[in-house]
Amino acid sequence: MSDDAYTPPAIWTWDKESGGRFAAINRPVAGATHDKALPVGKHPLQLYSMGTPNGVKVTILLEELLAAGHTAAEYDAWLVSISDGDQFGNGFVAINPNSKIPALIDRRGPEPLAIFESGAIMTHLAESFGAFLPTDPAAKARVLSWLFWQMGSAPFLGGGFGHFYAYAPVKIEYAINRYAMEAKRQLDVLNRQLEHNAFVAGDEYSIADMAIWPWYGQIVLGRLYDAAEFLQVQEYTHVLRWAREIDARPAVKRGRMVNRTFGEPSEQLAERHDASDFETKTADKLG
Repeated sequence: MSDDAYTPPAIWTWDKESGGRFAAINRPVAGATHDKALPVGKHPLQLYSMGTPNGVKVTILLEELLAAGHTAAEYDAWLVSISDGDQFGNGFVAINPNSKIPALIDRRGPEPLAIFESGAIMTHLAESFGAFLPTDPAAKARVLSWLFWQMGSAPFLGGGFGHFYAYAPVKIEYAINRYAMEAKRQLDVLNRQLEHNAFVAGDEYSIADMAIWPWYGQIVLGRLYDAAEFLQVQEYTHVLRWAREIDARPAVKRGRMVNRTFGEPSEQLAERHDASDFETKTADKLG
């Protein structure tokens, strides 16, 4: 461990960028930085997002709803490039004062309804379509418990482990060790739960699985932070079984593509406005 100890000042001030991959968009204040109206498509559901794990949660749910026959779940998905600072446009800030993706406008009612935070969006959609969230009180409580487990736990995986392991400009032994320990503890929590359950909240596939998989499923599949070997994910056999089964679902494959602007070109669909957009992408891949 470094001998160069940091002594915090009596009063913290923001006088320079902190460094790292996302330094240019980090700041200690909220609010819009520029004018940019949000586009509106033809469907009642308008999603403004990006294909990060938090964004993928919602697009997986929307694609699963469509696959289950809920035709009213058709949606337009508009790209909000967080690396370009689109989340600080005044149109986006108006529907999400926290300037984080995803955000949804539901125009099915008499007045447009703006919803932000992925868990809130998923709960709203599941309840309004009557799918992927049980109505039985005990079963519903289990699903919501695991949904909110993800909301509280993933910041330690992403903003904690992922940041200090993959993105921080300086590798800090204490920080990496601290968050690697927590990442492995969380994977062990999931592994123990999945040892005796087909899905996270029991025998039924739910929004809890859709919320947890983009983070924990993808890290054990080697898609996040290039950290699978470092974290020895092969230890979590039940998480791996679950992650592979969900990864094979056609709706998950589609949802993972939406608003994606990185990785293999064949897995990217920057905007989604119709189911045929996937067919066009497949044709491009084949031809």
